Parts: sequence; C-alpha cells; structure tokens
Amino acid sequence: MTGSEHPAGLSRERVVAFLDIGTNSIRLLIVRLFPHCTYHVLSRQKETVRLGDGEFEEDLIRDEAIERAVGVCRNFTSLARSFSADEVVAVATSAAREARNRNVLLNRLRHEAGIDVRIISGRDEARLIYMGVATGIQLGKKQAVFIDIGGGSTEIAIGGQHTSCHLESLLLGSIRLTNLYFSRDDEKPVTKKKYARIRDHVREVIAPALPGLSSHQFDIAIGSSGTIINLSEIAMKTGEGISTPETGLSRSELARVAGLLCSLPLPARRNVPGINPERGDIIICGAAILETLMEALSIDRIFSTQRGLQDGLLVDYLTRMEEIPLIDSVSPRERSVLQLARSCGINEHHARTVARLAQELFSSGKQCGLHAYSSPEEELLVYATFLHDVGSFISYHNHHIHSYYVIRNTDIPGFLPRELLMMAFIARYHRKKPPKKRTLAVLPLEPGDRERIRVLSALLRMAESLDRSHAGLIRHARFLSTSPTGAVLEITAVGECQLELSGIENEADHFERVFGKTLITRMVTADLEELHEWTGNYPTLLTHPGKT
Repeated sequence: MTGSEHPAGLSRERVVAFLDIGTNSIRLLIVRLFPHCTYHVLSRQKETVRLGDGEFEEDLIRDEAIERAVGVCRNFTSLARSFSADEVVAVATSAAREARNRNVLLNRLRHEAGIDVRIISGRDEARLIYMGVATGIQLGKKQAVFIDIGGGSTEIAIGGQHTSCHLESLLLGSIRLTNLYFSRDDEKPVTKKKYARIRDHVREVIAPALPGLSSHQFDIAIGSSGTIINLSEIAMKTGEGISTPETGLSRSELARVAGLLCSLPLPARRNVPGINPERGDIIICGAAILETLMEALSIDRIFSTQRGLQDGLLVDYLTRMEEIPLIDSVSPRERSVLQLARSCGINEHHARTVARLAQELFSSGKQCGLHAYSSPEEELLVYATFLHDVGSFISYHNHHIHSYYVIRNTDIPGFLPRELLMMAFIARYHRKKPPKKRTLAVLPLEPGDRERIRVLSALLRMAESLDRSHAGLIRHARFLSTSPTGAVLEITAVGECQLELSGIENEADHFERVFGKTLITRMVTADLEELHEWTGNYPTLLTHPGKT
C-alpha cells in the first residue's frame, strides 16, 4: 500500500490516501476517485506531533518526536486500510529534509507503518501548496501571492489560476524560530524588544528572496497554513467584527493581535478567544513571520484558506492521469460544481439543458431590460441551476429542500459563504411554492440579495418548466422584447412539448409578481438539423461534460 510516482489509468473506482508529514503536524486525506472525473473525500485527519521540536539547532530529530510521528502514521495507515485504500502517497517536509537522522525516521515509517515516504524540496513544497490552493479558489485573471507558514519553513508562490511564475522556500517557521528565541520553560509575556528582534531575524532571511518576489505583481494575498488561519480566527474573535472571512486579515489587525499575544504569559495566551491552544507557544513567532512578510511585500490584507499541501498532492496525482482532464480545463468554481453534482448522481443532461435555458433567459432578459443584473448573478444562476436536483440522491420527495441543505452545508471550493447561501436558496425555490417576501426578509443576507434570489429563482423555475419531461424538447428560450405591461418570450422547440408549455403557463402568475409584467409566449418549431447548425449567442458555463 505504498505510493506511486506515476499513477495507473483509472478504469475503476480507486481509494487513495495522501499523507503530509510536516514539522508541526501530520495530515491525512483519503479520497475515492471515480472513472467519471470526480472524487469524494472520505476522511480528513490531523494530529500535532511537533516533529521539529528541538531539532533545528543540531539538525537532529529527537527520538521522542520520531516515536510520536511513527505512532500517528501507523494509526493513519490503519485508517486508510479501513477504507480499503489502494495506495498511500506520503511526503515529508522541512523537519525531515534537514535532519541528519532522517533515514531513521524513514526506515521506521517503512517497517512499522508500511509506507514509503518521499522527502520533497522546499520549491516542490511551494509548488504543491500553490496547486492545492489555486485549484480551490476563483482567481479569474488575477495574480495572487500564496503564503504558507509551516513549523520549519515558509513557502511562497506567485501565480494565476493555472500557472505559477515564482516559487520560494524560506528557512522560517514557527517552531524553528520558537526554538531559537525561547527556552522550553519560558512562559513569560514577550517584550516589544524581543518581538522586534524576532522580526529583524525574519527580515534578514527574507532579504535575499525579496528581489525575485518583488519582480512579480499580484492582486491578492492568500494564506494557507494553520498559523495564518489561527491568527485570522483570533482577529475575528477579539476584534469586534473588524475582521471577517470575507474581509480577510489586515496588517493593522495582525499588529493588534500580535501585541495582544505578546502581552500575555503562555497560560493566558492559550485561552485567547479563537486560538488553538496547541499553538499558544509558537503563535507569536508565526505572527512575526507573517507581519514582516506582509510589510516587505506591501500586502495590506491576506485571506485564509483551509486548502494546502494535502490538496496539492491530490491535484498533482490527478494531473498525471489522462482520464481526469478537469484540473486545467475548467475554473475552480466549475470543477467544484461538477464534483458535487456528479458525486450526487444528478441527471447531467437535464442539468445542462436547464442551465443553458436559464442562461438564455438571463442574457436575453438583460438585453430587453427585464432586469439589470450582470455576470456575477449570471454565474450564480447557472451554478445553482446545475445543482438544483442534487437533493434527489437523498429522496426525490421534497428534493428541492434537500438540494438547499446539500448546497448550503457542503464545502464547495471557490465560493464565498454568501454566494453558497444564495445558490442554496435559488435551488430551494426551483419547484413547489415560490419564495415569499416575508420568508426572504428574515434570511441572513446582504441588502439587495433577497431581490436577487426572487429574480434568479424565477428564471430557474421557468427553465426547469421548459425541460419538464427531461427530453430536451425546448432547444432555446429568449425574451424578444418588454413593454411596461408585457414581456414576449420566444420558445424554440422540436416536436410536441405540451408538458413544457403547461409548465411555463403555471409560472406566468409568479413571473408577473416578480417582474410586474404579463408573460407572453410565442412558439417556434425548428427541425433538428437546423438547430444543430445554429450555434446561438449565449456562452454557456459548465461546457465540459467529461466521460460517461
């Protein structure tokens, strides 16, 4: 059950475990890969082992740290076997690559845990972190700087949605600096002078890398480590609402948090709201690294993500398999939506048909002045439409309610919490009773979002009605014109479609309540050959059906 450099083709379901043996903690990710280009996360685990504790002065991993790491890895591989894992891909980072006794660790892991561990370089670690994070966020055309502060090293990458242009690994880590500046029994508050010395050290290490980093521009900063996530959580819990996941962690807020942490002795520091108590002794050095980096790179604000090296190992594994083409061919949002939809076993042909019709209704409605929304709302409509039936895998009865629950409570990378909430409500109201104003009034939404849900769910309801038989008989639907009293909808169909026409008639009253206009339908019949030749004017998202 050991790792493979070149995974075989995926002709059947396959369970793979990914093990990241870091300086501070060991993380496990177990996934089931499917032949139809998707995967399902079976388990995520993390244990703090402090492999690098006391190592960096003599470049030797302590015996007790090796013992802890072997024990955790033994438990993790047992868990992987319980999921019938076909393969374990295991890597080790800073602590192992610098230790003179790393072969002791590797041999014990091979014989006692049954895994072959590959020690990766700092640049390869930065590459994998970049891949793991970039494939889970929506960057579009933006360039980002990615920062991961580990226990022994800090990895930095600069790149866009699909390609990195600079990778850097620095000998800076929260455990490394804690070992250097603090004794094992030091529990006193940290003076401003001592914190300044730590930051001076960070500046010295950063200096040689700055010219290369500064030569690349970026629009946004993303932090992926436990250190950055925990500092962000502390800022949110102690800052009276100044920091949120949507606004990120500002440099001024980070300075405030660092000052608060330094002012407290270790026992009190472990009880600061939002802190992970296990990080209480090393969080100050992590803050010093992040604060100095943000200052040196002129970063005003950094956003945190749970994705990281583990996810990069999975993405790297997938990119070397010909059967899984989705990594580079679609955006993170599209990939996330496809992943969830296929995991729930939706009728993909119906989902694509309804999504295409909803997009045509949105685009033509905007051109006719029916609404004034633009690309962000169009995206949410298309993705919510594609997912509108995901609840059917729980039960077809009331599946619209199940779809709401699945979308709202599933981790879908690439979307903000507000966007997921809106998508969940749009899908929720694709059938049965439409949303009422008083129902929407109590939802935790931003100003204007309630009206967006009313409009977008109305368009989804119409699109769903136009494929009521799931036969794809309605090929196109577009608004031709609007007047103060009416909106003309042209429907292009192949063959008899009484079920669809009945469905759209049922939506007429709700359409009038939402848009204040009477819905006037006009039927056009076209033969199949003519429709195949017509390409249309609406660029549809989710245009990669994959293998079936």
